[in-house]
Order: sequence, then structure tokens, then C-alpha cells
Amino acid sequence: MQENSNSKSVRSPFLTRTLTGILFVAVMVGGILYSPFTCALLFLLITVLSVWEFTGLVNTSDDVQVNRLITTLAAVCLYLGIWGYEARINSAVPLFAPWLLSMIYLMIAELYLQRERPLNNWAYAMWAQIYVALPFSLTALLATSADRLIIVLCIFVFLWCSDTGAYCCGSLFGRHKLFLRVSPGKTWEGSIGGGVLTLAASQLVAVYVPVLTFLQWAGFALVVVIFGTWGDLVESLFKRQLGVKDSGHILPGHGGMLDRFDSSLLAIPACIVYLYALSVL
Repeated sequence: MQENSNSKSVRSPFLTRTLTGILFVAVMVGGILYSPFTCALLFLLITVLSVWEFTGLVNTSDDVQVNRLITTLAAVCLYLGIWGYEARINSAVPLFAPWLLSMIYLMIAELYLQRERPLNNWAYAMWAQIYVALPFSLTALLATSADRLIIVLCIFVFLWCSDTGAYCCGSLFGRHKLFLRVSPGKTWEGSIGGGVLTLAASQLVAVYVPVLTFLQWAGFALVVVIFGTWGDLVESLFKRQLGVKDSGHILPGHGGMLDRFDSSLLAIPACIVYLYALSVL
């Protein structure tokens, strides 16, 4: 009886993680590919949840008191402003003004709140915009056509391939630590395995999605792997400083929003720069 109970307790977290993962992938794929509008709504929701989670995390520190509501609303204005500008929606472009006013308000407010570490509040409020909101906002540059929506999806598909390859190869062959101080579980063998699997996936994508050449897709995959790994490490460093294991619990079995999107926060801007260098954008 005891053995059966233990078996159920082991299966339950695995089942929860699996079901959450399937739902997560379905929402991401469907939301991105259905239309530019659903893609915009999807990343708007991700932006709101991620910035709210980020500000909640930093506020756990004794010397930080960021205004979560204003910072999150500012991120929404930044997001809608960039999407509106890219979509040529004139009524959305003025949202840059509320974003600027929000940033000014957060700075001026510290003059009157008399908090002990106002510089920390300024820094984290601005970092929420640059580190979290801006990368998701940049998806607007790729969501103007069906072909470009596929590129947005491929960023995440390649990140998933990299994570899968890194986990499998790291578990089987991992010996040499990649970044011991920040993430003791990551190994060079795992990272190389993840890179090889992602490169293979990029060549398969090149056959069916010829918006880039085989060589360009390979370069795109390498950009995703390298900057995705750095993005993961940056978030690990962030959590280590705050002394938390997971950024949140919104995704059962997978942690928080930042845990799921940490790699993309650096991979998306890097891919945008790469595509500009190829004159694709």
C-alpha cells in the first residue's frame, strides 16, 4: 500500500508538468501562427504577466519597492506603441507618450516617498521595461506576414530543441560545467548537444520554410542557441541574487513566466539584429 502511494506521488508532478507543457506549446503555436492579431494578443498577455511577476520578485528584497501597477502599465504602453508603429496604426503610436510619462512619474515619485534606496526602485522599474517588455515588443517586427510569423515561432521551436538536446546530452555525457557559479546543472556537453539538435532542426525547417537559405537558417539557429543560453544564465543569476528557486508558480510544474521565457528575452533581440544584418527586415 505504501509503495502504491509513493508511485502516485511521483506520477502526479510528472503528469502535471506534462499536461502543462502540452497546453503551453499548443497556446504558443496556435497564438503565433493563427494571425498577427492573435500573435499580438499572446505576447501582450505574456508581457503583462512577466512584468508583474518580475516586479513582485524584486519587491521581495528589503531595499526595493517598485510600483508594480505603474511599471506594468508602462510596459503595456511600450508594447502597444511598438506594435502600433509597426502596424501603421496611428492611434497606437501616441502610447509612447504615456510610457514616457510613466517613467517620469516613477522617478519624480521617489522624491516624495522618502524611501531609503530610491535608486534601486528606478533601476528595477527601468530594467523591467528593457529586460522584459522590450524583447516581447520586438516580436512586432516579425509579425507583419505569415512568413514572418513562422520565424517568430521558429525562435521558440529552436529554444525548445536546444533545451531538449542540452537536457538529454547533459544527463548522459555531462562532465564539464558550463557556468558553475550561476547554474551548476549546465554542462558544455549538454550545450553542444543542444546546439547540434537545433542546427539539425534548422535544416529541416529550411526545407519547408524557404524564407531563409539553409545557411541563413543555420546561422539563425546558432544565434538562438547562444543567446538563449545566455538568457537562461542571466535569469539564473537574477534568481540566485534574490534567493529564489522559481520565478513564480503560474505554470504548474514549470515555474513562472520568467522561468519559461528567460531564454527568449535575449534570443529575440539577437535574432532581430541578425535578420537586420541579413537585410531580411
